[in-house]
Amino acid sequence: MYKVKEAIIVEGIYDKTKLEGFIDGIILTTHGFAVYSNEDFIKTIQELARRTGIVILTDSDSAGVRIRNFVKQTVREGVVKHAYVPDIVGKERRKSHASKEGLLGVEGMSEDTIIKALRDAGCEIDNISDTGKDGDITKADLYMLGLSGGKNSVQLRNKLAKEINIPAKLSANMLLDVLNRLMSYDELVEIVQKITE
Repeated sequence: MYKVKEAIIVEGIYDKTKLEGFIDGIILTTHGFAVYSNEDFIKTIQELARRTGIVILTDSDSAGVRIRNFVKQTVREGVVKHAYVPDIVGKERRKSHASKEGLLGVEGMSEDTIIKALRDAGCEIDNISDTGKDGDITKADLYMLGLSGGKNSVQLRNKLAKEINIPAKLSANMLLDVLNRLMSYDELVEIVQKITE
């Protein structure tokens, strides 16, 4: 398992699933060209670029290049890195035929190829144990702090989002990923105490 400091931006859910098998970090999907109209997603990557940096890892076909350029142009502050996969002719196992351009996408690349692309992009990568990490913020922590499962959880999450400058409409899993990248459990407790005073 590799811990990657920067948030990784990929095109689709299959790319994300592939990376989650060996990468510990924030992995966000553009959902293809849906990124063009997803303002919450854009705000999230802009904030992550300022706080942790982002790395764009899209397919090498023309659609991937268009998405990469769009994401790059929307981030005006912070760190944007570019990871490139090689042009390899072929098709992913789940597909019945090759893509329009006949090239493998991120999901079809080997783990070593993806890690090399991220290293070549200048990402901060550490090998970590598969047994987990100490100090993570968990879903149970969100519940105990009143950020989920309670009567006023939505309002408290909205206050938290405003306080740390992230979009309020993040899913629970994405919120958890973002919080674990931006702060420790103790820092989260301090912020929650501040916004509930």
